[in-house]
Amino acid sequence: MQTTEERQRNPWLAKLHIDGPLLLGILALGIVSLFVIYSAGGQDVGLVYRQAIRLGVSLVVLVVVAQISPQTWRTYAVPFYLIGVVLLILVLFFGEVGKGAQRWLNIGITRIQPSEILKLAVPMLLAWYCSKSQIPIRFFHVFAGLVFALIPTLLIARQPDLGTAILVASSGIFVLFLAGMSWRLVSVGGALAAASLPLFWFFLLRDYQRQRILTFLNPESDPLGSGYHIIQSKIAIGSGGLEGKGWLQGTQSQLEFLPERHTDFIFSVFAEEFGFFGVVGLLILYGFVIFRGMLISMRAQSNFGRLLGGSLILTFFIYVLVNIGMVSGLLPVVGVPLPLISYGGTSMVTMMAGFGMLMGIATHRRLVISQSG
Repeated sequence: MQTTEERQRNPWLAKLHIDGPLLLGILALGIVSLFVIYSAGGQDVGLVYRQAIRLGVSLVVLVVVAQISPQTWRTYAVPFYLIGVVLLILVLFFGEVGKGAQRWLNIGITRIQPSEILKLAVPMLLAWYCSKSQIPIRFFHVFAGLVFALIPTLLIARQPDLGTAILVASSGIFVLFLAGMSWRLVSVGGALAAASLPLFWFFLLRDYQRQRILTFLNPESDPLGSGYHIIQSKIAIGSGGLEGKGWLQGTQSQLEFLPERHTDFIFSVFAEEFGFFGVVGLLILYGFVIFRGMLISMRAQSNFGRLLGGSLILTFFIYVLVNIGMVSGLLPVVGVPLPLISYGGTSMVTMMAGFGMLMGIATHRRLVISQSG
């Protein structure tokens, strides 16, 4: 929650249930996004204009969601999760196919991507479930929580959308970890996950996903084929040096050597043009947003708020970690955008809704005694 001093300093923001420092960090990342997209998109003003509109719409979503109290989210956590899972099942049978994946559901007036709903629904449900129990949670609650997280994760992985599946699974695991899951269970879970890798490799991964992992292990084995993209990305990052080549001066991006340079590989464009110092500045900005989010979570008035807020901000951290690791050759390519920087609308709206929940946790002070556990 906000302190008295913060509320007195930002009365209008407090009335709107907006956390000023967190909003400032988000806006700073949004401004950086517009500059980098202009360069990465071949200086296409239309691309920047569309991204600015999406940023504006996402900010409206943030403000609207921030008006909803954590107690309300707790009340509707179960139906929200069930609706999301039902929509994922419908996608398997009636979803539209695009670029080899079946992820969208046409509802007449528009298309929706149900997997985005589960990025919020899974941590909400597990935060509700764990806050009903004694903290730290016991083995049974951990097992049940993993089942709740595994159901949508497997449905999303079948679309296939490995990147979103990882994020959804992470959001659930973070709730269990913050609820006091013992390190012994973490170790056992890690061992079981390692033991199941052969099953995962032969039965769950598609051929192209296996190829991505093999390319990650040795991209130079096929430098003009599957390894081309990651090799060009590493060249771009390394060629930026300490100070970078300057805005609009990146050769790998401007000469179109980089793939998906305004979406998944936008960090490579940024690193080439702004160099090591620019990357450090960007990471500091991300670190500020993550630190503020964790501070809000720790100040929450209920276990539900602490678990939900902590999971949301840690999942944001995973976004950053996976994308930067992916384009740097430290992790396999899984199609996760750089949060608040990459061009796109659906994931940004979901992320801003999550930040809206976080701000609601920070600013709503009304307690319901029966739900404060």
